[in-house]
Amino acid sequence: MDPARRLQYLPFVTMPAFVRRHGDVLLAAGIVSLAQLEFWTADALTLERRLLLGGVSIGVGALYAFRSRLPLVVGAAMLALTLLEGSVPEAHGGEWIGLFVLLGVYTVAAHTRGWRTAVAAGLTLASGLVVLLADPGDIDLGAILFFGFLFGTPWAAGRAIRHRRLNEVRLEREKADAEAAIAEERTRIARELHDVVAHAISVIVLQARGGRKLLDAEPEEARQALDAIERTASQALGEMRRLLGLLRESDEELALAPQPTLARLDDLVQGVRDAGLPVELAIEGEPTELPPGVDLSAYRIVQEALTNALKHAGPAKAHVAVRYGAGELDLEISDDGAGGDNGDSGGQGLAGIRERAAVFGGDVQAGERPEGGYVVRARLPYASER
Repeated sequence: MDPARRLQYLPFVTMPAFVRRHGDVLLAAGIVSLAQLEFWTADALTLERRLLLGGVSIGVGALYAFRSRLPLVVGAAMLALTLLEGSVPEAHGGEWIGLFVLLGVYTVAAHTRGWRTAVAAGLTLASGLVVLLADPGDIDLGAILFFGFLFGTPWAAGRAIRHRRLNEVRLEREKADAEAAIAEERTRIARELHDVVAHAISVIVLQARGGRKLLDAEPEEARQALDAIERTASQALGEMRRLLGLLRESDEELALAPQPTLARLDDLVQGVRDAGLPVELAIEGEPTELPPGVDLSAYRIVQEALTNALKHAGPAKAHVAVRYGAGELDLEISDDGAGGDNGDSGGQGLAGIRERAAVFGGDVQAGERPEGGYVVRARLPYASER
């Protein structure tokens, strides 16, 4: 909904609910009641004049009950009332008409925008001139200043209230956007936790198996396996603590912490090598600054593909190629092992890779290579994301 149209629905939090819902109706009814009291207690009015003015006040009150939604109609009624007061001076209508006029000035100022504000200003000026010219003999500088202040004050109040309410609407919209960003970030954190845990546990399990076999025959190799387990577990624990810390933060304090990028790919590859899978890394093309989302997703895709190779390829070598193209990034992670589907038949690894690529309009191809082994190819467009 447009912020200007939402103004009429923006309540004052200190008002009772009934007043917030029916405030315009109650205000109009109050002025109409005062008008009726004035008509029916005045001695100078005939019955016909009482009925006529009573009907006019009720009709105007009915319009003012919808003043927030029909501000220009209220402005026209305001001008008509000033003309009525000038043409029927004996109608005992000054008090109730004055209240309706001042409320009308406030209404057209508080509930119009754009060209409607210009029309509202014209109606207000015309109403002031009608009142001022009702007694031409008394027009002087003092009268001009008085009526200028009389009409200018509710106009200024209306514009000020409109500005304040627009700011409140803007703040509400910004708060809603922030809450949506927080929810999206927490979803991303959950995905990151899966990737971190899956990779770390895969490395630890493989190192533990290898270390156990080498414990008696080659204690030095077993010690290196334990060192790799310790290092991998410490890194994973640190990243998990950071991610879980973000989840514990309040909505106002949640911040987007720095994330892994392709700049840390050497560390990832070295960790996989330490886990027992030889990996070659090749960077092709001119590296360029990537959008943060693409950069993070590319890192996680390589991490997940290498984790699958660790778990399923068996004794093998892996190759990682990162190719920077015109507006897109191509990733290829292959191995020459005998692991078959590399987890394609179950689990969430390849599904997560496909999901990450699809977010940016990319695609993933994964399967066995004709010469043996397995390959994952991912294409991540990024030109439109920058």
